[in-house]
Amino acid sequence: MRRNPSDDNGPSGVLLIDKAPDMTSHDVVAIARRALNTKKIGHCGTLDPMATGLLMLVIGRATKIQDLLMSEDKEYEGTMTLGAVTSTQDRQGEVLESKPVPELSDAEIKGAFDSFMGPFDQIPPMVSAIKKDGVPLYKLARKGQVIEREPRPVHVTSYKITRTALPEIDFTVNCSKGFYVRTYAHDIGEKLGCGGHLSALRRTRSGKFTLERAVTVDELKNAPRQELYNALVSLAEISLMRGA
Repeated sequence: MRRNPSDDNGPSGVLLIDKAPDMTSHDVVAIARRALNTKKIGHCGTLDPMATGLLMLVIGRATKIQDLLMSEDKEYEGTMTLGAVTSTQDRQGEVLESKPVPELSDAEIKGAFDSFMGPFDQIPPMVSAIKKDGVPLYKLARKGQVIEREPRPVHVTSYKITRTALPEIDFTVNCSKGFYVRTYAHDIGEKLGCGGHLSALRRTRSGKFTLERAVTVDELKNAPRQELYNALVSLAEISLMRGA
């Protein structure tokens, strides 16, 4: 008989969510707090409002391994749109510069992607949750301030270009923690000489967790509480998955 993860001091484990668009990660946490009737909850790796896909919620005792889970590599599916640079490096920002998109060859596009393979430094976007003197950069950006950001080491393990229909390019990228896919799209656009921004994003994997067992936001809102408890990945299972 499966042990109820809600025994003892409330629910504990990881709840995998398939985040819907146009909501923040904090919105999902707030819904989960009500749905699970627990205050001890956090998330592993923010997804921008525009993005969809895997958001990992750590609940109860699982909050103690939040940093460990956040440190694992990720996989994303994205679309970049060439020819326009935006203030946020994605489609939700203000267009700062527009350029015509040349008839790029597959080899030229691949070459731009290849230049961001392996380890390299990435300058985080101004619109990000990184803090300067305790204040998130996105709050400073709203005031029109631009702060110099230190480059951060990141790593791309692999990528795949899945569709080219200029000005759009669909891709999949496997990357390290702290990697900004918005900046990746921006930098590739710059490398191609016409600029670009991220126009769609979906996280499909984090460490060994995928969307296979994910609960939709509608299910999170409407499913019986016991069903949500049953959907939790237990700490014991996580330990086995990680080979601990």
